[in-house]
Parts: sequence; structure tokens; C-alpha cells
Amino acid sequence: MDPGMNQLLKWGIENSNATTDNPPAEPASANRLNPEALAALLGGPSDAEVMVASMNVINSTGSALDDKLVAFDNLEQLVETIDNANNLEALGLWMPLVQTLKNEEPELRRMAAWCIGTAVQNNPRAQERLLTLEAIPALANLALSDPAPNVRQKAVYALSSGIRNYTPALNVVLQILPEQIVGRPPANVDAGDMEAIDQIMTNLRERSKAMSAPGTDLGLG
Repeated sequence: MDPGMNQLLKWGIENSNATTDNPPAEPASANRLNPEALAALLGGPSDAEVMVASMNVINSTGSALDDKLVAFDNLEQLVETIDNANNLEALGLWMPLVQTLKNEEPELRRMAAWCIGTAVQNNPRAQERLLTLEAIPALANLALSDPAPNVRQKAVYALSSGIRNYTPALNVVLQILPEQIVGRPPANVDAGDMEAIDQIMTNLRERSKAMSAPGTDLGLG
């Protein structure tokens, strides 16, 4: 393993257990991840190792926001393949990924929703895991009310991926979304009806855009 890869793996391990009650001994700037090391990592270790190291960076209180976003970008690209997406469960990464939807930093909420949407797309196993972790309501609430427009946008993407051809997740979403977004009685919406799902997602996106308009007051009823 070349020095760059060694540096990243060592950094990920050293920072994976950092907490706010046990801050790193050095300032965060001294512990910042070398982007070149992260790039080098992609050429050597397995996808699983990169995924774990990326989540360590994302969860670390000692890593800078830019480093977390680079790590999230790598993770999102890796879970584009169904094998890596399904490995999220085996590697214990689903829970921390879903928990990031509640992060106080909007960019991290956005990236978490984006990563989730990519992982569950056309992937029933991942869709089921998302439902089990009760992430569907979290995503629906982000899509409806997150103050950051780009977070709402990615939450809609994640919901769209999570409910297509998967009735249990669709049923949860239909209980949360306002009637004017669903546009028809929930009993008449089929998870396999792509046109109906597309219309619901379009209505949700339009609502999100309207939220950004000055003086707009949107209720959830």
C-alpha cells in the first residue's frame, strides 16, 4: 500500500472514535485529511474499505466539512453499484448514514439524502432496509420542511427512489404527504405506476420551490 493510502486509513481509524466529549488533541486543521491521500485510496483498497473509511471521516468531529463532503462524494459514487449498496448493511453503515439526515449542517443532510437515494434506486433490498430504519418519514419531513432548498431537493430524490415498486415505503409516504401533493386518494396510488409516482414527486418539487418564494405560507394539510 502506498504512503497516501496508508495515511488515509490511519487517519480514518484515529478519527473514527472522536466525540465532542473527547476532542482531538490537536486542532482540527492539524488533523485535516489530505485530499491526495483520499484520491490515492481509490486505487488500492477494496470498495468496502473505502466505504468504511469514508464514513469514519463523515462521522469524525476532527474532520473539516470539506473533507466530509469529499468522503460523502466518494461514498455516493460507490453505492451506485448494487453490490456496494447492499454492502452498506454488512458494513454497518446504514445507521450512521440515516442519522446524518438529522445533522445540523445542511450540506451533510443533503449528501446523506443523495447517497441514500442512489443506494436504494432499483434495489428492493436497500429499500427494505431504509424502511426498517424508519428513514422514510425523516426523508418526507426533509422534503416538506427543511429550510435548505438543496436538502429538500435531494430528499425528494431519495423518496422517489425509495418508493418506486415498493409498496410498504409508498404507504408510509402517503400517510405523511399533504393531500394536494398526492393528488388522488392514497388507495388509488400504486407503487408500480411510474406516472403516478412521477406526478407526486413533481408536486413535491413544486411545493419545495414555492417555499423559497417570499411571503409564501404553506400548510401541511
